Amino acid sequence: MPQVCTEEQRQAAEYGDVLAQGGVSSPPQLIIAGAGTGKTNTLAHRAAFLIMNGVDPQRILLMTFSRRAATELSVRAQRIVAQTLKQAAKEEGRATESASVTAAASQTDQLSWMGTFHSVANRLLRQYAPSIGLDADFSIMDRSDAADMMDVLRHKLELNQQQKRFPKKATCLDIYSRCVNAQQSLDQVLEADFPWCSDWHDELKQLFRAYTEAKQHQLSLDYDDLLLYWFHLSSEESIAERVRGLFDHILVDEYQDTNKLQAGIVHRLFPDGRGVTVVGDDAQSIYAFRCADVDNILSFPEAFNPPARVFPLSENFRSVQPILDLSNAILNESKEGYKNLLHSQKAAAIKPLLVSVEDAEMQSKYIIEKLLENREAGIDLKRQAVLYRSSHHTDQLEIELRRHDIPYVKHGGLKFLDSAHVKDALCLLRWADNPKHRISGFRVLKLLPGVGPKLAEKILDYLELHDFDFASLQTFSSSRLDNDNWRDLVALLGDVHNHVTPWVEQMQRVCSWYQPLLETLYEDPYARGGDVEQLAMISQQSPSRERFLSELILDPPATSGGLCTDSHKDDDFLILSTIHSAKGQEWHDVFLLNVADGNFPNEYAINDPKALEEERRLFYVALTRAQQNLHLIQPLKYWVPEQQRFGGKHVYGAKSRFLSKSVMRCLEAVPYPDNRLTPDDIKAGEQVLSDIKSKVMGMWD
Repeated sequence: MPQVCTEEQRQAAEYGDVLAQGGVSSPPQLIIAGAGTGKTNTLAHRAAFLIMNGVDPQRILLMTFSRRAATELSVRAQRIVAQTLKQAAKEEGRATESASVTAAASQTDQLSWMGTFHSVANRLLRQYAPSIGLDADFSIMDRSDAADMMDVLRHKLELNQQQKRFPKKATCLDIYSRCVNAQQSLDQVLEADFPWCSDWHDELKQLFRAYTEAKQHQLSLDYDDLLLYWFHLSSEESIAERVRGLFDHILVDEYQDTNKLQAGIVHRLFPDGRGVTVVGDDAQSIYAFRCADVDNILSFPEAFNPPARVFPLSENFRSVQPILDLSNAILNESKEGYKNLLHSQKAAAIKPLLVSVEDAEMQSKYIIEKLLENREAGIDLKRQAVLYRSSHHTDQLEIELRRHDIPYVKHGGLKFLDSAHVKDALCLLRWADNPKHRISGFRVLKLLPGVGPKLAEKILDYLELHDFDFASLQTFSSSRLDNDNWRDLVALLGDVHNHVTPWVEQMQRVCSWYQPLLETLYEDPYARGGDVEQLAMISQQSPSRERFLSELILDPPATSGGLCTDSHKDDDFLILSTIHSAKGQEWHDVFLLNVADGNFPNEYAINDPKALEEERRLFYVALTRAQQNLHLIQPLKYWVPEQQRFGGKHVYGAKSRFLSKSVMRCLEAVPYPDNRLTPDDIKAGEQVLSDIKSKVMGMWD
């Protein structure tokens, strides 16, 4: 392997005998990759090692949690293969023609089975749809569409007309999603996570059944269904055997973030563990609210017989040693996990700082003072980050940043596909793709002037009555539809659905029909129109309408360019980010807000041992984002917003229970502003200038 691979990484990457297709492949292995230890590099070396030893790249299943991560792994593996070939040729003392090296390295381009769990599920379900009674032309609903369908059914079942408050659509969808992904019964989910909804058990069960029936009737799967159907597919041995036969090796990234369904899929497809390599870090398992289960990685070795081999990666390439000393001290106090303690060759004399401030205002002043000091010292704003638990924690800071003209970008804003105008355009294309997709049709019809919910329902019922033939809408009669908008829409739907308009022109035609409506529906139509045009350009990268619609939901763009703040126009800006969004990132300086009990750990986790351990892991993730300097800021009091009209209140910040004596030894505690007495102050204070005691006693003479 190339020298850029450390000995720890090399041992993990080269583990096991690699035999030809049909032979016994490598035993299962778990790579515990601590923060900043080169997880991606190790996984890329593993893929390259398999390819260099004769494994067909098309028989390697590579699963990550984003398409970008999968692409990066593929590119790195290609580079490693080329580098290895050149090194081998050099050692043999012969010249290697670049063309032959390029040809061999290009094998990694054939890593065709790679992507997220959901994208691989989408591909397999379409391939094996007839075997499981599924229509291969199913549509995929995003979370917003799923919530809208849930809301329609709430009204249809008259659950919104109860005397007591029935859960809203988002809550209903959350309950349903947790039942699916955690593989728990409705009783278990309500008792553990939604106790205030327990009285609605029977009604929720009725709603979820209606929701499932509606999806099947409309040839639609939601995000959770992709995993659920794949899980059940892998449970059918005759089908699972055929799927299993496609692959010799499976590489899974971020295994600590898998849920019960995802782990179940891995175990059912590879029941003996042969060929399975998973990479993760139990200390960074922080997504329980998304049903991630840390037990998947903790129990992985014993899930196979013989047990999987565990390879810890402990050399950190990101942070200086004092920061790692602190994170190790936090990790040491955990009651579970592999306790993979990190070390670094980067020494530093300065410990991380625990900065005590009076309140949020002083917290903001400290941060701005340090930001500007760092900037003058040559550390760009974008190499610095402020991390927080909840969005409101930055309210005071954002005011001060604007006052000091410091540009910033706050991660976790409006996502591209959540923008109303983007959803409008996509729903039009999705309805043309699948005439049974009632939610999309309902949204599109309500865009038309004069069309309300009742008329939209009549049109959809008429379409269903005529076997979902868009041409039938030409005979639908209504005075409110006697206009060019309606006639153009009907023609558009038919031409797109029947591919009279070729795929390369379909999205542009959607944009042309939608643009005049956009100008009447929304403010700032120019910027929003740019987003819709961007959709048309993105569509050109997909070979088909189905691939475009599926991939846009499974791996969506992060933000809407038309709705970005002015901060993006500056060439340098500060990063504000939740800790969850910061995972996988790193900065020269990190400022962590509100380090006090109630935030670290969160007040809702204090009486739940499992939740408390996740809080510790979240704290650990925040600490390990820093490369050189780490500032933990501890306000003596801070503002907590209350619900609705009651405003908010100041609370006093108790010292975090995570800051034990052993942890405090890794920190330098400093006050801000520093009002401590100097030696000269103390000496001056020792001079007797007035006999105050005599004056006090004199009061009683």
